[in-house]
Amino acid sequence: MKFFIDTANLADIREAYDLGVLDGVTTNPSLMAKEGISGDEKVRAHYKAICDIVDDKVSAEVISTDYEGMVKEGKELAKIDDKIVVKIPMIKDGLKALKYFQSEGIRTNCTLIFSAGQALLAAKAGASYVSPFIGRLDDISFDGMELIAQIVHIYGNYGFETEVLAASVRHSMHLLKCAEVGADVVTCPLKVITSLLNHPLTDSGLATFLADHAKAAGK
Repeated sequence: MKFFIDTANLADIREAYDLGVLDGVTTNPSLMAKEGISGDEKVRAHYKAICDIVDDKVSAEVISTDYEGMVKEGKELAKIDDKIVVKIPMIKDGLKALKYFQSEGIRTNCTLIFSAGQALLAAKAGASYVSPFIGRLDDISFDGMELIAQIVHIYGNYGFETEVLAASVRHSMHLLKCAEVGADVVTCPLKVITSLLNHPLTDSGLATFLADHAKAAGK
């Protein structure tokens, strides 16, 4: 399973990368705004700064919602760095854009997936990744994990190369359940990744080892 971090915060990205487990980054206009990044020039410079930290796979989202606009904007984003994956919304013109970018050899991430039908269309159109949103489905009393499992199953039936990128992952149980059902990627905040480090028996065991070492050393 690949671990992506869902943020535009450079410090968090560096920390996740330094852990040695980071495979990529996802961003969106909301995350950019959270970091106070606005204006095309500053946004693109920020994407480049992210690319300079990580090895590959930085999802950069288009703002346009029409085919021509998405193609123009996506091509500009792809020029920033070879690590860029163009993020396209799950809409009719988005499907057309996915097909275009596939023909041009530009990787894509189809975002705002909330049904298996949408994921099937995105895979047929040639998306590199699909991003089903677990947490947002949970918010409306639908089991987001059920959707992840359904998409993984469908893709397995037909050998689609599109990778399932579980998004809106809010806690460690989301992440672990994604691993259990076979999601290819999870994207989440840094705190979800680092939460996997925690276990009370690890803490108590280490404290015991250190105490015993100190006692044997006469400290």
